[in-house]
Amino acid sequence: MAKPRKLEDFIALLQVARAEPTSEASLNSLQTVLGSKYGVAVAKAAELIGQLELRPLIPQLEAAFDRFLVDGVELDPGCRAKRAIAEALYRLGASNETLFLQGIRCIQMEPVWGGRQDTAPPVRNVSALALVQMHYSLVMVELADLLADPEPEARIGAARAIAYASHDQGVPLLRLRVKVGDTPPVLCECLIALLALSPETSLPLVKQFLERSNVDSPEAIAQAEVAALALGESRLPAAFDLLTTWWQTLRSTQLRQSGLLAISTLRQPAAIQFLLVLVAEGNRQDASAALKALQIHRQDAALWQRVVQTVDQREDIRLQL
Repeated sequence: MAKPRKLEDFIALLQVARAEPTSEASLNSLQTVLGSKYGVAVAKAAELIGQLELRPLIPQLEAAFDRFLVDGVELDPGCRAKRAIAEALYRLGASNETLFLQGIRCIQMEPVWGGRQDTAPPVRNVSALALVQMHYSLVMVELADLLADPEPEARIGAARAIAYASHDQGVPLLRLRVKVGDTPPVLCECLIALLALSPETSLPLVKQFLERSNVDSPEAIAQAEVAALALGESRLPAAFDLLTTWWQTLRSTQLRQSGLLAISTLRQPAAIQFLLVLVAEGNRQDASAALKALQIHRQDAALWQRVVQTVDQREDIRLQL
């Protein structure tokens, strides 16, 4: 009787596969690893298959996914294998409707200190993207359910998948999620998606969140902050005037910094010039905040040279790059 292979044996097979990824021996090694019971080894094999785009191994990936759906807590803690397999299949353009429907509905409750935790949101999220990619006919129904998921990470994934779908049906779903309310990260993703799908109708909604900065509550301030950041990510021409007008009304140091970061994220010539003028002529607090917001452009050599020159011309030793 053959001696059962250990995890170390499968890791060694992965080394063979990395050495000559397109060889028959490599394909055989990866296939053997995919058939193992070790989730960590299967995850590494799936990652390699996705990177190398080894489409002949799609059936073996699908079989491994099905296997790890059963008794996943023991065989695949943290859903590492299922996530890596789903990501590889998505990258390879697989169109296994049944598999990705299982993935978007996958829940894996695992014991943690003080209770249990669902570790499957990443599996649900990549499965959502795959269903969009394959033009599954009822994908918006699945995304609506995911947008109501108990886990914030899954709701974020739903918002991103709805944006990826670029379908008008996603707009009312996102607006409902925003109106009902959610955590700041989820709200931010929903607003980013809305601004991408329907900028004209979404800008007034985002403006409403900006105006909540006038309410003296941590929740309102957090909502205004994410609205500003969503506008920055949108890169919309109309976002510049909206952000600068709002910023000039602010008293909160935190929101003023977030507002300048959002303006910087627009990456528009007018936005950059606005920040440079603040560095050159604003009070020291605003100049320092504008300089901090411009830090995201350090890799742009020409732009950063303008920043350095502006700081030098101000001749304020308290203003540090």
